[in-house]
Amino acid sequence: MSGDPLLQPFKLKHLTLRNRIIVTSHEPAYPEDGMPKERYRAYTVERAKGGVALTMTAGSAAVSRDSPPVFNNLLAYKDEIVPWIREMTDAVHDQGSAIMIQLTHLGRRTRWDKGDWLPVLAPSHHREAAHRAFPKKIEDWDIERIIRDFADAAERMKAGGMDGVELEAYGHLIDQFVSPLTNELDGPYGGELESRMRFCLDVFAAMRKRVGEDFILGVRYTADETLPGGTHKADGLEISRRLKESGLIDYLNVVRGHIDTDPGLTDLIPIQGMANAPHLDFAGEIRAATNFPTFHAAKIPDVATARHAIASGKVDMVGMTRAHMTDPHIVRKIIEKREEDIRPCVGANYCLDRIYQGGAAFCIHNAATGREETMPHVIPRAPVRRKVVIVGAGPAGLEAARVAGERGHDVVVFEAASHAGGQIRLTAQSPRRREMISIIDWRLAQCEKHGVIIRYNTWADAETISAEEPDVVIVATGGFPHTDILSAGNDLTVSSWDILSGDVKPGNSVLVFDDAGDHAGLQAADILAAAGARVEIMTPDRSFAPEVMAMNLVPYMRSLQKRDVTFTVTYRLQSVERRGNTLVARIGSDYGDIDREQIVDQVVINHGTIPLDDLYFELKPQSSNLGEVDYDALISGQPQKVSRNSEGRFQLFRIGDAVAARNTHAAIYDALRLMKDL
Repeated sequence: MSGDPLLQPFKLKHLTLRNRIIVTSHEPAYPEDGMPKERYRAYTVERAKGGVALTMTAGSAAVSRDSPPVFNNLLAYKDEIVPWIREMTDAVHDQGSAIMIQLTHLGRRTRWDKGDWLPVLAPSHHREAAHRAFPKKIEDWDIERIIRDFADAAERMKAGGMDGVELEAYGHLIDQFVSPLTNELDGPYGGELESRMRFCLDVFAAMRKRVGEDFILGVRYTADETLPGGTHKADGLEISRRLKESGLIDYLNVVRGHIDTDPGLTDLIPIQGMANAPHLDFAGEIRAATNFPTFHAAKIPDVATARHAIASGKVDMVGMTRAHMTDPHIVRKIIEKREEDIRPCVGANYCLDRIYQGGAAFCIHNAATGREETMPHVIPRAPVRRKVVIVGAGPAGLEAARVAGERGHDVVVFEAASHAGGQIRLTAQSPRRREMISIIDWRLAQCEKHGVIIRYNTWADAETISAEEPDVVIVATGGFPHTDILSAGNDLTVSSWDILSGDVKPGNSVLVFDDAGDHAGLQAADILAAAGARVEIMTPDRSFAPEVMAMNLVPYMRSLQKRDVTFTVTYRLQSVERRGNTLVARIGSDYGDIDREQIVDQVVINHGTIPLDDLYFELKPQSSNLGEVDYDALISGQPQKVSRNSEGRFQLFRIGDAVAARNTHAAIYDALRLMKDL
């Protein structure tokens, strides 16, 4: 038997978990009609294949119709969910993993204009900032109904083969009862802590009566809201003891913080640039005080931190949830002593930010996650070895090289710079985004493992490529900043890249015109403000930096607001002219007849990139497919067989920003779905 603390089994009541690593409940927003159909099942089963001890689904499944999901959650109040749950649980059990589901009533953490347009409810009329709905103050008949709904949902989950149910408490209705900030009830469910906890315990009692003793029940709850007047640490310790002493539950899943605002959510579930495992010691205090099975997850992205969490006795089961979105086979690689092959989570939070913006969860640098039906996590060998030449060693080029290398092809990469990375290397110069470089470092290590040759400081032209006698050429040359967007004065501006790279020194009074809305604009503004400049960020949109999304925006705002950066929306920079030692920015608006001047000494433009595609068009006449991509074959997972030039010597494709400005995930997905069938 292994001596690794992470690989030791754990007995949870009647259930033996095969190791100490779990995937905590989260909603990847893959349901169809509120059901966990094929895509949801494939995603969940992949983590079981990878060796995880317990996977928890649905963060969280709705138990009542007046708890409409604000993104695409499972609907546990429908009887039709049972057979779908059964198919998923059977498939997970076949892989040796346990599986649980998280149930909730959202209370005020939703909107009245979702689902059946029923009133939002809570134990007070206080609105939650994140979802903006003013709730109805809950009545006695609501309480009775919702307790019954929880019990009904738990019974459905047991019928579907689940090993247990976890209640989502923090931020949701149960926590809204417990917290003095959100409970203004009188009588049995309001007032002192004992009364505020009664709803939670009544729910557990109803579920336990319905599902019996041979079914795991747990709770994920905050033991410290970190809010003035809210549940504080001493309360949390008492809540934890009372939960244990109730005899109704089998484990505690501890978090710290609150999720009613974007900053609160980001502190509870930290992103890149923030400390790893910030709440682990606190979870350890709860376990020490209760001597009760304790789970915990919050930015535990690496095996070393997870191993410490178990070896130190701070928790019994450690959650690596976003890490398993990046690499579902973490446990298998630990067992096989291949930890160096684990694809690292970089904390970019592309997954969660997409969910909270109404999209499906995707990992920024594993394009197979959420696409398990069509994209492989393990790359198969190709039947025929081919010579593949790739131009560009950014994220798209390196992913193409990695996949081609794993396919067994003979791969050469040409890179004009002295280092790989492209835009990733530029963005990773910011301390807040330093973790992004792991996207490149992991691929470089995998390329080396599979014999890929990378030639740095080499400007590849058609002659260079022809000399390699390739069968396939991939152009992944990326793009360069597009600043030629004004009616006059383009030559008087600089790009956000100029600021990020340090090629241009910050001015004193700077206008950042950002209509790309991505990280580069905010990063440039942060550098400028840190250097002492007076900075204004202007966008023609109705909100700034929409591509950065909610949780990633939080650290920028904390930094920029401290430095008094100004944010201006709905105005457009039209032109720039020089006037003495200053620049005159002429400002207009898409909304009406506006024309005004603004005096600054530096104008920074963030308008995305335009493709570096000269090489592609130079090579196109020499290719057999003339650069054409068969989209039907690409989407259905078939090899590219387009032949438009009988004299062509190689297939030619371009990927990533060499096609059009998009993002890191798009570039990596381009490469994976093209190269996996090469």
